[in-house]
Amino acid sequence: MVEQPRMNLAEMMPDAFRHLLAIDGLISKNLDHKLSHLVKIRASQINGCAFCLAMHTDAALQEGERPERLFALPAWRESPLFEKRERSALTWLEEITLIADHGASAEAYEDLGQNFSQEEIGWLTMLSALINSANRLAIASRLQYDPGLVEAAKQLVPQD
Repeated sequence: MVEQPRMNLAEMMPDAFRHLLAIDGLISKNLDHKLSHLVKIRASQINGCAFCLAMHTDAALQEGERPERLFALPAWRESPLFEKRERSALTWLEEITLIADHGASAEAYEDLGQNFSQEEIGWLTMLSALINSANRLAIASRLQYDPGLVEAAKQLVPQD
């Protein structure tokens, strides 16, 4: 049985929530959206975050991601649907998400260097940390996905 939401962090601490959304906005300006969606969805799969899975899958589909790639994402290593850069980013994301298991390996980092600039590696690392944080906040809060709620939350971030 699905629990009722426990707390609304956006209402409890609007300034902190606004800053989290602002960081996501900065990342979004600096990384390819298609790649960002894959990273967010894969982390949410690993962490079991229903809210983030629904939200980021919805956003990816709205921005033109092919459903078959999203269906294959849990098995991306065996799927021919993912490009070299995506594979490199997904490896890094999994290393960061499961960091307690094996750290962030030199091999994964070196592979990133073959596929991304140092700045892009920084943004991928920031994205990986942010989505893992968001997963933990959503799971702890028992958030339920509501597209209207997400759109309202986006209005909290000042547009530049």
